[in-house]
Amino acid sequence: MRHLPSRPTRASRHRVLGALAAGLLCAAGAVVPAAAHSPAPTAGTRAANGLALTPPMGFNNWNSTHCRAEFNEEMVKGIADIFVEKGLKEAGYEYVNLDDCWAVPERDAEGKLVADPVRFPHGIEAVADYVHAKGLKLGIYTSAGTRTCDSVGIPGALGHEFSDARQFADWGVDYLKYDNCNNQGVDAKERYTTMRDALVATGRPIVYSICEWGQNKPWEWAAELGNLWRTTGDINDSWGSMLSIMKQNLPLAAAAGPGHWNDPDMLEVGNGGMTDTEYRTHFSMWSVMAAPLLIGSDLRTASRETFDILSNEEVIAVDQDPLGKQGEVLSSEDGRWVVAKEMKDGSRAVALFNETGSAQRISTTAAAVGLERASGYTVRDLWEHTTRNTAGALSATVPAHGTVLLRVAADPRWAAHPPAVELALDGSPLVEAGRTAALTTEVTDLGRTPALTVSAALTAPSGWRVEAASPTRKAALPTGRALATRWRVTAPAGTPPGGYDLTLTAQYRSPSGGRVRSAVPFRAHVVVPPPAGGGYLGDLPQLSASNGYGPVEKDTSNGESAAGDGHPLTIGGQVYAKGLGVHAASSVEYYAGGACTAVTAQVGVDDEKGAKGSVAFEIWADGRKAASTGVLTNAMAPQPLSADVTGARVVRLVVTDGGDGVDSDHGDWGDLRITC
Repeated sequence: MRHLPSRPTRASRHRVLGALAAGLLCAAGAVVPAAAHSPAPTAGTRAANGLALTPPMGFNNWNSTHCRAEFNEEMVKGIADIFVEKGLKEAGYEYVNLDDCWAVPERDAEGKLVADPVRFPHGIEAVADYVHAKGLKLGIYTSAGTRTCDSVGIPGALGHEFSDARQFADWGVDYLKYDNCNNQGVDAKERYTTMRDALVATGRPIVYSICEWGQNKPWEWAAELGNLWRTTGDINDSWGSMLSIMKQNLPLAAAAGPGHWNDPDMLEVGNGGMTDTEYRTHFSMWSVMAAPLLIGSDLRTASRETFDILSNEEVIAVDQDPLGKQGEVLSSEDGRWVVAKEMKDGSRAVALFNETGSAQRISTTAAAVGLERASGYTVRDLWEHTTRNTAGALSATVPAHGTVLLRVAADPRWAAHPPAVELALDGSPLVEAGRTAALTTEVTDLGRTPALTVSAALTAPSGWRVEAASPTRKAALPTGRALATRWRVTAPAGTPPGGYDLTLTAQYRSPSGGRVRSAVPFRAHVVVPPPAGGGYLGDLPQLSASNGYGPVEKDTSNGESAAGDGHPLTIGGQVYAKGLGVHAASSVEYYAGGACTAVTAQVGVDDEKGAKGSVAFEIWADGRKAASTGVLTNAMAPQPLSADVTGARVVRLVVTDGGDGVDSDHGDWGDLRITC
């Protein structure tokens, strides 16, 4: 959540995916998770309907349509058609779910719900029949309150649970998402228990999705009532929102299992607010967390890349593994995450996830992720669809906001595969136009077998000059040895500031004779030195920026989700003409070039949120936290914040949620200056 627009919601469901081809495996590992696990539900407390033995998979319209007119019968039928035509049904997607605004604002004379005749002229039962004829299932939505969440005011089910459940069953509904708006203060467990009883009374198998936003810790009690429960507020289509929700859901692994799942909300993949790299991370982490996979984009206009992400059966198999374990955090130091998930076949799915704005090396071992000691292991990259052998090291250089998803096993057939190699860049790829930067690359053999006839190449955009300053070839790399190459990289004078792609490519031979090629992209940034004396930091080019809701705004507040919709930066009645308006969780990086000494600002929650909002501010100098505030609220006056950044190449401004969620967390960096 951010500022609680008109509603909070979402949900999901699925069937078991058949086993994939032999050789799919996974990896990760390191330290210990920071957050404590929730207690596991005791035996016999899970929902007794026998449904959702793997996390539900399907579609829900809300993220792409909200209550706009395009949500209608034609859309729902079109999604069902696409599930079949594009292979999504075969990949495991099963539910086509209606969200809010499918009904009219008033019940009929008998107290029954009435489908909107404009949106659904043939009624819900006819839509269910159409979906069922495709071999799919239909889901529906209502709220455990007097009205649903949309401002139109659709009737909720509070006080009508048995009648509404009977209607849903008679229509052929297979899945109910039960929201939390307008609940009249009635105890959550009581409200959700009543609907559970009403669904059971119908005699129809209906997956029960409890959507109370994690407000009453449903992971501690909802397993005896429903098949899945929301653990957080609503997701939105931004990196900051997805990241915040992921972090809230990860510590709850002990509560999940067959028939009862943590639900971190629906997928945003394909809605346009994130990059494809970020969407792959979104899909990877939801799968490692054994989360429901409910598509939230309009598949009628989806790109090929969106379909490629959503239909990756190797990743889906991680989510749908019948053992039903949610992945657990092994380490997360400095934004380098290792999350491992035990699989039924004894392998491990391992996500190496890079939270930061630049490429990072993330490493673990087969032992750290829980695999038994073996002479060798097989590692399957689930996005690259390649299989390699390793002596036990699991490591990759992961692009900014990216995830390398592996499946690792102690496999006696490891020698049939080429050795794994890791491609890494040593040094920060920050380049001043017209000046030569020195970079070092490494190609390291992680395999149980040697890599032979190894060569490395570094490529840059057209017009750039790349020269090797040391050897680029080696006859052989035994296990653990590396080919290190120094490079001189020059961006042409006049190159505009911004990000540019470099690619490191390695070629080598396996002992079995096969030729192997591996490549890793890196993001180089052409940077401009800060002006002598410094100035307003917000006027300098950003190296990277992520924000919890909408974009980072220059010289205005965060406003809403659109760019440029903020207001004057105002903290405790004090207005600032210069600065940044952000929303937790937020991170903004600037190039200081080692030439600056201090960053100063007046910080706090923007007045536009009234009495809401709580945030904390941090200033980082390279990898060191140079200054921070405690938790600040809207009731507090602007707070001065000053950091010594002497010698730092990169300054990073961070705003966190203050530890209580991200509702209304609009943070202002007023009068933000850098001294150089």
